[in-house]
Amino acid sequence: MKFSRTFALLTIALLPFSGATQAQDKPQIQLHWLEHDSARASVGTTWGVPWPQGAVQKQSEFTLNSEAGPLPVQSWPLAYWPDGSVKWSGHAIAPLAVDATALTLRPGASASPEQALTVTENSESIRVDTGTIEAVIVKSGDRLIQSITRDGRKTLNNGRLVVLSQNRAEPEVGEPLTVNAFNGRVDNVTLEQQGPQRAVVKLEGKHVGDKGRAWIPFVARLYFYAGDDSVRLMHTMIYDGDQKQDFIRGVGVRFDVPMDGPLHDRHVRFSGQDDGLFAEAVRGITGLRRNPGEAVRQAQIDGRATAPLDEWAKSVSDRIDVIPAFGDYTLTQLTADAFEIRKRTQPGLAWLDSAEGGRSSGLGYIGSPEGGVAFGIRDFWQSHPSQLDIRNARTDNAEVTLWLWSPESRAMDMRFYHDGMGLDTHEKQLDAMGVTYEDYEPGFASATGVARTSELRIWALPATPNRETMVQMARTLAEPPQMVARPTDYESAGVFGAAIWDLQDRSTPAKTAVEDQVDFYLDHYLTQVEEHNWFGFWDYGDVMHTYDHDRHTWRYDVGGFAWANSELSPDIWLWYSFLRTGRADVFQMAEAMTRHTGEVDVYHLGRFEGLGSRHNVKHWGDSAKQLRISTPANRRFYYYLTADERVGDLMRATLGAERRLLDVPPLRKLNRDRPDFTGKPYSMMMGLGTDWNSVAAAWLTEWERTGEPEYRDKLLRAMRSIGEFEHGLLSSGTAYDPDTGRFYRVGEGVSGSHLAMVFGGVEINAELIQLLDVPEYEAAFIQYGQFFNADSEEKAEIIGQPYNRNLNLGQAHSRMTAYSAWKLKDKALAERAWNEFFGARAGIGIYGTPYPTRTVTPPDVLAPVTEARGVSTNAVSQFGLTAIQIMALISEEAPEEVPARD
Repeated sequence: MKFSRTFALLTIALLPFSGATQAQDKPQIQLHWLEHDSARASVGTTWGVPWPQGAVQKQSEFTLNSEAGPLPVQSWPLAYWPDGSVKWSGHAIAPLAVDATALTLRPGASASPEQALTVTENSESIRVDTGTIEAVIVKSGDRLIQSITRDGRKTLNNGRLVVLSQNRAEPEVGEPLTVNAFNGRVDNVTLEQQGPQRAVVKLEGKHVGDKGRAWIPFVARLYFYAGDDSVRLMHTMIYDGDQKQDFIRGVGVRFDVPMDGPLHDRHVRFSGQDDGLFAEAVRGITGLRRNPGEAVRQAQIDGRATAPLDEWAKSVSDRIDVIPAFGDYTLTQLTADAFEIRKRTQPGLAWLDSAEGGRSSGLGYIGSPEGGVAFGIRDFWQSHPSQLDIRNARTDNAEVTLWLWSPESRAMDMRFYHDGMGLDTHEKQLDAMGVTYEDYEPGFASATGVARTSELRIWALPATPNRETMVQMARTLAEPPQMVARPTDYESAGVFGAAIWDLQDRSTPAKTAVEDQVDFYLDHYLTQVEEHNWFGFWDYGDVMHTYDHDRHTWRYDVGGFAWANSELSPDIWLWYSFLRTGRADVFQMAEAMTRHTGEVDVYHLGRFEGLGSRHNVKHWGDSAKQLRISTPANRRFYYYLTADERVGDLMRATLGAERRLLDVPPLRKLNRDRPDFTGKPYSMMMGLGTDWNSVAAAWLTEWERTGEPEYRDKLLRAMRSIGEFEHGLLSSGTAYDPDTGRFYRVGEGVSGSHLAMVFGGVEINAELIQLLDVPEYEAAFIQYGQFFNADSEEKAEIIGQPYNRNLNLGQAHSRMTAYSAWKLKDKALAERAWNEFFGARAGIGIYGTPYPTRTVTPPDVLAPVTEARGVSTNAVSQFGLTAIQIMALISEEAPEEVPARD
């Protein structure tokens, strides 16, 4: 079993740390780019790394070294171990001047920057100077960014937010269609970091219309790095309208670009697919009946200043004013597979179709040889409908809008997809669930409170960039550089439950078969995203729940079988898979899922604030509003790997969310009377499964992020009170005091649920037991693992009473059997765990290589699709997690060969 690795981790944790330790004796992390691409524009970067317990003290600085020497780095703690040492640290660097492919991070003094970022703040504004650009952010009003200046020249002005709303989903004959505009009003500005390598400014507010209506709250963060000429913008909108009459037509970020120079020296750029580039001048001088001169034409094609008009051929220069100048340009991406570029001279006149293609990376540019602005939306085609607008480029002040929701698309329709079908009682709803698997209830399919976060980037440039530079910037926009550590560094730090995951192991035929099948599922889901077009503003990042082999598609339109909404932890499976493999494609899929499930599938205001929605055709459609979806267990990985502030906000927002269950009782449809808690030390009923695990994840995350004892103490009280119950985590009828965290037994009997531990429960409990010494709770968790898959006689022996219920998800819970075997050093229990895993009850068997797949082709389908036997998101997620964890816990007890199946 995994005893030798545990001893090694303990040894590392007990090593003394001293500031006088020689550099070679200090702990160090090897870093590299997630995807190395030297043909990318360099921008500032932020990331997080883990450290073994006791290795790095709280006040430690960090030194970052490359092959070219030390690099300045800004560092801060992200999380602490129970002894107060640093568990995770966040780091930021300026754009690298070297093509660094391998960096080393260790405790020590950081190198002094040659160019430091500076911040000046007063009561009215914040001024950020990166050394290359200077930005002014005002603390109130309708401007997100007042100005960005480069080399003394105003490059960008009046950065602002805009929302368009219409009163109907679509035009109807004889009915008026009214469109209203709302501008973002900043109500609160916070300087979250201020250098010397990185500054972060957070702006919050709402969109306000001409008649005073304030709605659609927003959170925007601006990121600046020393020496960087770009600004990263994270934009979050929260929907709080009436979904029956508020149909959003457009969501955008808008700013003005001062224009100078003659119209033939003003340039427009849009990125297309791959390295494709649309590049034209506002007034083109190529293709004319008369030739202005080869050097003049080439200068315009290159984006350089052309020669003075008196050096042109007079046949053109004398007629320059009759050559049309195009002031307006638009790039639209209304579906995942088609973009269009068009232009016109001015409003009121016809558009010309200029170009079209498949998938644009979403970068634009407007400017001249004297300076300009490049701008873009990350995941442009994945998050369609998207759009980039340039207006008034013929004037002294061009206007740019980055549309996160294109106004040329259908309006955003947040309504539910059916009318309720007469399901007006709990009895009818439960009966209907038996066929569609949809937990519907009137008033619960509400979008009020769901959110969407988008990433944008803006470059303030000294001149029109050449074509190669534009392509590099487009690559950076699509896949921003992300620093990561090696899988061995994540593993040796002992984070995310040290015992339950390890690096890949193909040392025997059986282990090879297991690893190959886990890898197959990762590859298959990446393929499914593409084949089934799981893209779009509200959908990108999620996957579907269950497949329909009759129609050869996922059940996108069948109740609770559609979007997965984190059901049975695909998020966690992806993140553990990245930690142990370092695969860039897995990181990117997990990143998109974390962004989506934390925003779209969770409520951020209103009646259900802090809760998430169960799987459904609409992400917010199901009436099961639960902590198991909003749990920080799904988001901790991304936060610690990237130090992302928005995800940090989302996790903190779940603190106290369990109180919402008082108003939205999870068991309300089972006709259970709400108990009278008058005079009791507790105020609500709470089960010891998905709800408790979600609360524990929120407390654990807040405790380790801050080091403050409040949430540690609540964890201890909760764990001790649960451990004191006769049947521990198997106890039914438990009540809870949210103020203290203590649980109380108010019922009788034993309760076992197949869902209790499969929403991050195994993973969070493994961490709790690793970090907190509560023997009675540890014993309760071990007992749970022994009990769940035991036969009836063993169950009765464990709990001291008959228990004949056959619990579901046997394969998934074999990892709990394995955990108990590892803790008890019980080889017989370990053998049982492997038998449970390979037995695959309510799971997936080992199919061998190659995995049985087939390709279905037209006319049976619209386009070719790949089908794989036994694949559903529930089963695959739990198979992946179980395979990872059972291999880590009881690897030495694994059979040499895959057992023959009955």
